Amino acid sequence: MTSDLIGLNWISVAAIVGMAVVTLATRLGGFWLMGNVTITPGIERFLRHMAGGVLVAIVTAAAMNGDEAMWAGLAAAIAAMLILRKPMTAIALGMAIAVGLRQFLI
Repeated sequence: MTSDLIGLNWISVAAIVGMAVVTLATRLGGFWLMGNVTITPGIERFLRHMAGGVLVAIVTAAAMNGDEAMWAGLAAAIAAMLILRKPMTAIALGMAIAVGLRQFLI
């Protein structure tokens, strides 16, 4: 099942190449599709808020399995967002607090 030259399992290589092709096709297909779609106000609203929804889903999933440092970082990020209204600053602050607590206290 391996090659004589470098010991690769060619089924694994074919699977990886196949996944790369599918990934490239979906990315290029998305660009092609959005180039041929008329952007209505509804689509524009969806695209504007989609990134926030994805971020909330990722953070929520991580928080459900997180430790005290994760919860403290999440609380700090929420507070910073409510006060500053700057998402990247809030995310950076939350991450810094979680990392700092894990590194020095927990």
